[in-house]
Amino acid sequence: MALPPPDPQFVLRGTSAAVHTLCFSCGSQEPDVPILFSGSENGFIHVWNLKTHRVDTALDGHGRKSVYCVETMGGKDGLLSQGRDQRICLWDLAEGRTAVMDSVFTENVGFCRCSLLKVAQGRWLMAMAAKALEEVQVLELPSKTSVCTLKPEVGAKLGMPMCLKLWQLNCGSQPLLLAGYEDGSVVLWNLSMGKALSQLVCHQEPVMSLDFDSEKAKGISGSSEKVLSIWSLNEQQNLQVYKTHKLVNAGISDITIRPDKKILATAGWDHRIRIFGWKKLRPLAVLDYHTATVHCVSFSDHKNPSERLLAAGSKDHRISIWSIYTQT
Repeated sequence: MALPPPDPQFVLRGTSAAVHTLCFSCGSQEPDVPILFSGSENGFIHVWNLKTHRVDTALDGHGRKSVYCVETMGGKDGLLSQGRDQRICLWDLAEGRTAVMDSVFTENVGFCRCSLLKVAQGRWLMAMAAKALEEVQVLELPSKTSVCTLKPEVGAKLGMPMCLKLWQLNCGSQPLLLAGYEDGSVVLWNLSMGKALSQLVCHQEPVMSLDFDSEKAKGISGSSEKVLSIWSLNEQQNLQVYKTHKLVNAGISDITIRPDKKILATAGWDHRIRIFGWKKLRPLAVLDYHTATVHCVSFSDHKNPSERLLAAGSKDHRISIWSIYTQT
């Protein structure tokens, strides 16, 4: 007999708009209070204190246009945000600063979240959907130097990039990019050669979200359909379908694998958060709290496993915080 799903540990209210993106920063020092960044439809980024459950700071850098991506860059003071104003903003929040430090104009009108990868101390790669509809541009930050532009072959008909994931096996290895496209394909790109290494049709509909576990060379993607697709990458860098999992209701907005690679969470159009074991994709729990589409899910990286949290942001203006640490 399965245990009944838990209730949220607590709920954050006060964004007064749909929540589209979340990112934790737990700090490396013991007294550091874990914080959560949220980006919402009204253009604000809220910095939540997870001890008081209140907003410490509200950042306004996207001209009241929806914020759909936030990522930390080297601790809790460095932040990147992406909005519907076609801008990616870089923030330095040290010493209470709240002004945008630098920005990149993307000229892209889609909803594709950019992807960040730390490649050295103080240096990142950032992949983003480019001005030309089918292309992905990769920049180095903070210099904003162009690394490459990834263009599908003529006649490939992939459509727009919908989701991106930069990764590398270890510090010295080649950075690679996984991109999910409008036609339902996932493509693996080599950045130094600027060419596609492998393409796999995973879905009948646009790929809404994907995540990848570089240690197991295995990834997962979701779309507007009722299917999660799990795929693997072999030694020859070819993508292959590993298995599929049928969902009760259609529509996945976000998928994230917990940093310890034990479990994953999905954000559903059916208002629910689903938890799966990552090894065999065994369904573990259905978290039913929100009253509208869940747009985003994020795990905390707290170094004490029992304090790790899951946050989910919804169209209902609320952020639910869950404790789902499992010993197994």
